[in-house]
Amino acid sequence: MIEREEDNIPDPHVVKDEADSEERELEVSLRPESLGDFVGQDAIKENLSIFLEAAKKREEPIEHVLLYGNPGLGKTTLAHIIANEMGSQIRVTSGPALERVGDLAAIISNLGRGDILFIDEIHRMNKTIEEVLYPAMEDYALDIIVGKGPTARTLRLALERFTIIGATTRLSLLSSPLRDRFGATYHLNFYEDNHIANIVERSAGLLEVPMDRDAVDLLASRARRTPRIANRMLRRVRDFADVRANGHVTHEVCQGALTMLNVDHVGLDQTDRMILKTIIEKFNGGPVGLGTIAAATQEEIQTIEEVHEPFLIQSGFLKRTPRGRVATQNAYLHLDKKLPEDK
Repeated sequence: MIEREEDNIPDPHVVKDEADSEERELEVSLRPESLGDFVGQDAIKENLSIFLEAAKKREEPIEHVLLYGNPGLGKTTLAHIIANEMGSQIRVTSGPALERVGDLAAIISNLGRGDILFIDEIHRMNKTIEEVLYPAMEDYALDIIVGKGPTARTLRLALERFTIIGATTRLSLLSSPLRDRFGATYHLNFYEDNHIANIVERSAGLLEVPMDRDAVDLLASRARRTPRIANRMLRRVRDFADVRANGHVTHEVCQGALTMLNVDHVGLDQTDRMILKTIIEKFNGGPVGLGTIAAATQEEIQTIEEVHEPFLIQSGFLKRTPRGRVATQNAYLHLDKKLPEDK
């Protein structure tokens, strides 16, 4: 836990998946509003631009879109950009929030032609809701059961032609019938360092943070190739600079802030290193099950699997095997641990 009350510097977990309401507002203010302003994911942007332009030429709503990838890569941002580019209204909800059929019916029955319904965490949607969604996506109709028992009957409510944009971090948890009803599917990958640097530079300008170029490059190199983390770290660096350096972010100021946040030179934070140390020190480098790692580190399984593990695997510090997780040779070298003879 990094907290210095006298400095009034907040103590976030820089790679956490969730943000408080104030941070969400800041994230929204930093979001690009057009494909031209969206940095990175060039192949997706090119495909989307053709997809959207063709729909506008035909004066038709776009087909349903599925976006998947790790947290913080821009799925929600892309959904809002699609709505802006199409000149459509967007309604936002999430899979866990749709608890009853009536919740879904109330939302989609009020959508106009071309409107967009964005469903975040769509893989967590109730199966009953999912089955009601099938005819809505395919036939633009909502089947409602009225009454109970022998007197029950089905009413079909015609809907305007709308678009669903679904976002998920766990594509494999979506059922095949639901996946097949999306006309376009895009996989968001981790960003290149130069793209993250451009995002940091743009965000610093919007936040009116004076920042040297070498400080931008330093922060980008430690942002785990993820825009959300880059923007969150930028806000913490800004806090540090306001308290310690009159607001101007130099390379030294950025380095000091990142050291205080326990973010090392490859972007691993305290929890990442704790996970690797646990595997190496307590389980001889693995293999070890995810549940055992979670119990030993007191972190949630989902947090390890969705927030920490993807970057550790991408960076070559961790690998999955049928028997469990194994720390790689790179992990031993990074943590300055002696490599066992059998590794």
